Amino acid sequence: MRTTGETQVLELRNLIAQLVARDGDHQTSIASLWLIRRSSSLRPEFSVLVPALCLAAQGQKEFLLGEEVYACGSGYHVVASTHLPVSGRILGATLVKPFLGLKVNFTLTSLRSLIEEARLQSPAAGAPARGLYESLTSPPLLDAVLRLVRLLHSPAEIPVLAPMIEREILFRLLLEDGSAGLHRMAQTDSPPQRISIAIAWLTKHFRESFRVDDLARRAGMSDSSFRRWFHSITGMSPLQYQKQLRLQEARSILRNERLDVGSAGRRVGYESSSQFSREYSRLFGTPPVREITNRRSAA
Repeated sequence: MRTTGETQVLELRNLIAQLVARDGDHQTSIASLWLIRRSSSLRPEFSVLVPALCLAAQGQKEFLLGEEVYACGSGYHVVASTHLPVSGRILGATLVKPFLGLKVNFTLTSLRSLIEEARLQSPAAGAPARGLYESLTSPPLLDAVLRLVRLLHSPAEIPVLAPMIEREILFRLLLEDGSAGLHRMAQTDSPPQRISIAIAWLTKHFRESFRVDDLARRAGMSDSSFRRWFHSITGMSPLQYQKQLRLQEARSILRNERLDVGSAGRRVGYESSSQFSREYSRLFGTPPVREITNRRSAA
């Protein structure tokens, strides 16, 4: 006999399979909700993960943050509490048994207002924690997620019910054992919240050169404290974070625009084409010129 959680995961799996027939990340009529399907195990995909709940209903996906791997198998979820450059890899997906999952995005503002309204106790101050954690999905959280996905079959109800269910999902996340990072990220003037200010600046200004001590002052922290908290939350230094953002943007440019390697590198802030090519090859496993070749072949 199946447990409640197993029955809920099976229903969620069937719903996603019905709603998305082709591979990809599909934004739904609920703005925060994306449904995901992959029918093959491809090379790692690089992206910037926004604050979100990522849940697997079938198959397994691994997230690599810095040098750490976070596994998200069927019935498990991963939560990001800030913008994080990650690589994601689908394991064992086939046409017969594709990976099926979903993502629910949220904002730190919505977290903060919910914590205040529900009068949730903030966790005791402690050591810095990663901005990403994995957990088995509880039946109450699965129930809320299921009700959100079911709304896609009742479009007229979405404007009224979706916001309430989204808040319930956040509430369930804030009650989890691993949610201390979420609480601290939403807490005004906490070190994680100050790091989020620096991350927001880096995300917008990643093409620009900067000094780490200047970024620390922007966040209102000492240089040593800033470096320690930034690395603890993101798994990388501020300069490594910037490099990830630059290279991911360059990859998008090379795949979608008619620019040469040098021009793409300069667009994202590199002065040296050779340095750009070396770092691009090191991250993605292929030289940037390969993107141009592939783009021309597909044209």
